[in-house]
Amino acid sequence: MSKKEVIHTDQSPAAIGPYSQAIKVGSTVYISGQIPLDPNTMELVEGDITAQAHRVFQNMRAVAVAAGGTLDNAVKVNISLPDLGNFAAVNEVMKEYFNKPYPARACVGVAALPKDCDLEVEAILAL
Repeated sequence: MSKKEVIHTDQSPAAIGPYSQAIKVGSTVYISGQIPLDPNTMELVEGDITAQAHRVFQNMRAVAVAAGGTLDNAVKVNISLPDLGNFAAVNEVMKEYFNKPYPARACVGVAALPKDCDLEVEAILAL
């Protein structure tokens, strides 16, 4: 196995548990789930699901850049939503951060997320 490299940036929230923002192995980057935390305050952003989704994708973009890539390198995205009624709004925001061809994606409804937030997104990048 290739050596694991820890990816970290202050432009994205620090981990709130025993995990890394991302791990790079070879040319593959595994970005941990991002929730709508402001990296400066470590507090959840105020606002509706659109504001929260922007924060999540901004956090994810910062990690991708720290790993030497962009969100255009995403090959797989997983979205978790406690309220699947927010699915369409998250799709609209996602289109502002990802270009065609879009990555493969799954979106699942979940009972709850860390800090009782409304959205979590993780991704795999191929650099």
